[in-house]
Amino acid sequence: MGRPKKFNREGVLDSAIPVFWKHGFANTTVQHLEQATGVNKSGLYSEFKDKEDLFLASLERYVQTRGAEILTPQPLGWGNIERFLRLGFGCDDDQRGCFSVNSMRELAGLPAEAKEIISSARQKLTRLLIRNIEAERLKVDPGIIADVVLTFFDGFCIIQNLKSGKASSERKIRSLMQVVRNL
Repeated sequence: MGRPKKFNREGVLDSAIPVFWKHGFANTTVQHLEQATGVNKSGLYSEFKDKEDLFLASLERYVQTRGAEILTPQPLGWGNIERFLRLGFGCDDDQRGCFSVNSMRELAGLPAEAKEIISSARQKLTRLLIRNIEAERLKVDPGIIADVVLTFFDGFCIIQNLKSGKASSERKIRSLMQVVRNL
């Protein structure tokens, strides 16, 4: 009988996300993951097949726990969308932008499942954005505006890696919101 685990899967994933976010999939080492999670290599591999499996599970956890909850509170509308855009600031200096968006920069070197996870999450975000935009009763197709907002979010998240100032970032969000509110 093997020793009982001294960690939980969600805790490992929550600790692994910032590592993959900072270093990317290709540059993350097992040593980085051991250090961040406090779980040794054999413990990690008892829970995950390999680094790829851990990355995919981390990405899945991230997209399941970030973004959607901000776009669902009532009343639906621009306030939710503006709060969502602020997610692009990231969490701290090592976690700029959005883990999912940052991962798209590596798609060529990621497992095919990563593309599916990211695509599915983006479809969900698009649906939620459309619901919020529909609540504003615009004359413009909400799908078009949702595409613009999500494209802005992607670019905004990538720019955050340049560590642009908070005032500049806030100004960009305010400018976009001014444009969409006046449609």
